[in-house]
Amino acid sequence: MKIRFTFLFLIVLLTGSMVFGQTKQDSLDIKQAALDYIESQHKPDPRQMERALHPRMVKRTFWKDKATGKDYVRETTTESMILLAESYNKNGDKFPSSPRKQVILLDVAERTASVKLIADEWIDYMHIVKLNGSWKVINVLWQFNDTSQH
Repeated sequence: MKIRFTFLFLIVLLTGSMVFGQTKQDSLDIKQAALDYIESQHKPDPRQMERALHPRMVKRTFWKDKATGKDYVRETTTESMILLAESYNKNGDKFPSSPRKQVILLDVAERTASVKLIADEWIDYMHIVKLNGSWKVINVLWQFNDTSQH
């Protein structure tokens, strides 16, 4: 009985992973979406940013209102991020010569992924979704390493 159960368990486990697991290529594509997001700001390259983001992506962070001292949530859209990629580092002075860009896959399912991107001065937590065969960043929650910068 124990052998049958073990055999049945292995079949279910192997079948499930073949049907629902991500591939090595998915992992590479997820990482590339995160890298396109950050590297497009390094270069700058708005087309690379556009390639990385879902058209309805929203990027959020907390901020402190200078007048009231109260915290609030700031939001940025895909359109704003594409414009940022075009202009933010135009003079090449916003990043070190070898910028930090560490991508950590926190969780990957068949069509969704959670990723942590560690860059020079901040951390981005991303949700990345696979639509029509392409992985796109759809949500970003970020903060400066030094939260007093907010």
